[in-house]
Amino acid sequence: MNVNPLWLPLLGLTTSLSISLIAITPPSESIALPLTVALNPDEQVRVRLYEQASPAVVTIQTAGGSGSGSIISEAGLVLTNEHVVRRTYRGRVEVLTAAGDRYPAQVIATDRTQDLAIVQIFSQREFPTIPLGQGTTRVGQQVYAIGSPFGLAGTLTTGILSRIAPNGDLQTDAAINQGNSGGPLLNSQGDLIGVNKAIVTPSRGNVGIGFATPVGGVQAFLSQNQDAIAQATAQAGQPTTTRPPNPVPTPTPAEPVQLGVEITADLIVRGVEQGSIAERIGLQPGDRLIAINRQRIRSVRDIQIFMAGQPQQALLTIARYRRLATVQVDFTSP
Repeated sequence: MNVNPLWLPLLGLTTSLSISLIAITPPSESIALPLTVALNPDEQVRVRLYEQASPAVVTIQTAGGSGSGSIISEAGLVLTNEHVVRRTYRGRVEVLTAAGDRYPAQVIATDRTQDLAIVQIFSQREFPTIPLGQGTTRVGQQVYAIGSPFGLAGTLTTGILSRIAPNGDLQTDAAINQGNSGGPLLNSQGDLIGVNKAIVTPSRGNVGIGFATPVGGVQAFLSQNQDAIAQATAQAGQPTTTRPPNPVPTPTPAEPVQLGVEITADLIVRGVEQGSIAERIGLQPGDRLIAINRQRIRSVRDIQIFMAGQPQQALLTIARYRRLATVQVDFTSP
């Protein structure tokens, strides 16, 4: 009998469990007992690591989908994959933190060969971070992956370092799936030793062969782009080093520009604000928004991400009466 191994975990799981409770104190007495759960050493490591690292793992949303990332500086510098941020409007993305906060962000630098990218969050707050590993990695050591597989943010999986490829890539059997791309591969101390980027699978699911760019490649990438990082950090309203106590207040970033339209989920204009940019360029109720800068708009979120980047100009393609038109939009004009 041939059994599809994909279904093996689903076999033989039906069971029955009966528990009897016996009162050992009189009904008139009330005793409060603390509920404690004893964790074995391996569980203690996993729990500590997750509580330490997960606040610094983010979800990155773009016009092409979503992936994961690691905050590596208090100023909001995020490390991720190049393929996660490949489809963007001029490098503009949105970052969703583990706390549920959303921030506009900008792609600073990319390296397609190593599948790495740096993203700067636009915010003046200090963020939790994941440290970069400094020691050596060895085949057989325990590793941990945190990310947003299939949109399930904050998912932890564990495994071992299965192999180190000739090019330095790390191979692991920790479960890595769609959406984990760009997230951290961690050692038992919670240090980042790799950036998860790909899996080998015959069926689009995880079969225990995942790959990550090693931290050595990450450090070289950051060093090569240190000037761009410093400039982006300054423009985001943050100093490039740890802030001293009672810092001099920095100006609040400008509010994102507004197009001035009310649109439905299927991108049809329902209303146009008087005196808005939308009115100035001639948008009308019933128009459908098709593309920005010749890149297809797939959701309202795409528009929000683009506008959050405070653009100065754009080409907006609309559909009206089954005809397409492209108009130049100047967001700087009064």
